Amino acid sequence: MSSSYSPPSSSMTHRIRTTSQTAEDHDNSNNSDRHTSFAGPRQQNLAPSPKPRAGFQLLAFAAVILLGLLQFLPATHFRDPVDPFRNWVPVNSNTSSPLIKSRASSHGGSGFINGNSEDDGMVHVVSWMDCLDLRVLAVLINSTLSSSSYPDLVFFHFFIPGGNEDKLSYYKLKVLFPHSNLEILGQEEVKGTIRASFSGMQDAKLNYQEIVPFIIPNVHQLWNRFIYLSPIVIMKGRVEELTGVDLTSYAVAVAEDCSETLSAYVDSVVLDAIQRAASKPWVSETPYITDACLPDLSLVSINARNLGKDFLEALLWWRKVLNLNERTSQKDPAIALALYNRYLKLSPSWLVKESLLSEAKLSKAIHYDGPMTICDASSSSTTSQVRHGNVWSHCLPSNWERILGS
Repeated sequence: MSSSYSPPSSSMTHRIRTTSQTAEDHDNSNNSDRHTSFAGPRQQNLAPSPKPRAGFQLLAFAAVILLGLLQFLPATHFRDPVDPFRNWVPVNSNTSSPLIKSRASSHGGSGFINGNSEDDGMVHVVSWMDCLDLRVLAVLINSTLSSSSYPDLVFFHFFIPGGNEDKLSYYKLKVLFPHSNLEILGQEEVKGTIRASFSGMQDAKLNYQEIVPFIIPNVHQLWNRFIYLSPIVIMKGRVEELTGVDLTSYAVAVAEDCSETLSAYVDSVVLDAIQRAASKPWVSETPYITDACLPDLSLVSINARNLGKDFLEALLWWRKVLNLNERTSQKDPAIALALYNRYLKLSPSWLVKESLLSEAKLSKAIHYDGPMTICDASSSSTTSQVRHGNVWSHCLPSNWERILGS
């Protein structure tokens, strides 16, 4: 028997389509119910946003208006952008102008800061050179700037023979250190004050290096706070640390050199007799310690406001009573006695040491150890002194010889 495929009738096809459509409508109805069951309750559980009180809105609006009006008030203080300590400076103060002047001078001139060194944010370094040697000054400048955290805030003031008239020396140093702040000053005014005070003494017997740090503030009343450095010093420590020393109660801060004591220059019996008999304000009320260490005057931090006018008088008085006008030693004990118990002791690390000594590695300052020019005051001649160190050669720019000369 043969069989053949016969298509479903139209009535059956209609029933199948109707059944599938009914099932699909049922599924859509269930999905709609499920969506309604999830969405409906979530919308009903949301709380309405709180309404701020009218008083608070008004207060906030008034605060915004008040803060906006404050912007129209004139400024009274500002933070100096080049001050490492970011101190507040009054707008109407003159302390801002010197810093601007120093910036201008550092970029194109030898202008001088006519202002308060304690307020202008600069670290003023003063040095005195009896016999001009630009090589020595270059070592001092470069070692100081290299060891400083803020070299652009260091300002050098060099008292040299010839002073302002020696333009060539200034330009040589400025070419070698184009971004440095420095100026050249004359010595005659300071020397004139010293000669007038030490009348009867010859220049050959006057050690200007030891005296000038305390005379300069009386002649050049330009810095309230400065650091005096001997020109034959190589700096290893940060010079700005010395300006941070608290000199509220002192005029001078120095390190002590215990390799030399007071007894090496002054008779203890004579000193005891003077202490008991004299009633000067600069004479100690207690007996002097004759084995006391002497202050190292190669590096001195000075607060000129506390130095007072009586220091020079005390110095001259000690020289007179001890009959020191004919002394031949390099050290002047009169300065040590005038400073006795009147200076702040710096850390021993600030004691200037010889570069060849083993402890020099821990020192923040050492003596210049290279060749230098020495002046003979009695004959007005110069000689060359050779030293046997090599630290100085590492403290000079590579082109120093071409600019300064050998």
